[in-house]
Amino acid sequence: MARAALGWGVRDLAKMSAVAVDTISRLERGEAIMPRTLSAIQSALEVAGIEFINNDRGDGVVKLRDQQA
Repeated sequence: MARAALGWGVRDLAKMSAVAVDTISRLERGEAIMPRTLSAIQSALEVAGIEFINNDRGDGVVKLRDQQA
């Protein structure tokens, strides 16, 4: 969902997070990946403007941060 909000393809996210395309695909299929790899992916998404929110609606809610002019 976060990748789609940015308009990124799998290859874009892989490049921005410095991980393999196959790793992104495994993550999106719900397969386990190394914690440091997950952290690299999350960091790349956050730099691009995604906020990860844990609230009463559940963990892992994502929001595209408002862009400041």
